[in-house]
Amino acid sequence: QVQLVESGGGLVQAGGSLRLSCAASGSTFTINAIGWYRRAPGKQRELVAVSERGGYLNYADSVKGRFTISRDDAKKMVYLQMNSLKPEDTAVYYCYADLRVDWAYYPKDYWGQGTQVTVSA
Repeated sequence: QVQLVESGGGLVQAGGSLRLSCAASGSTFTINAIGWYRRAPGKQRELVAVSERGGYLNYADSVKGRFTISRDDAKKMVYLQMNSLKPEDTAVYYCYADLRVDWAYYPKDYWGQGTQVTVSA
């Protein structure tokens, strides 16, 4: 149906920057929301940033002012620019999409495999 593939993770020093990318492919679809979640070691998965229909952007308080989500619907891409990274940002980052494939009646959640982001002190 639909595949989400992340790229751009890696190791960076505190204060540095990384840009994550997520490519959506497969069936034609309509996106309700697309964005990023993360799971840090020993913690539950949490919302990082999501772009919703109508242009509404939702950020976790912990990343506001440091992370920026953007999307290119023509290319079926979503990005997460992460600046001023902190060790507590270390996590596996997952691309997420709430979308409806054209032949389906209802939308469904899709997840990527995740990309590791490690921020050293």
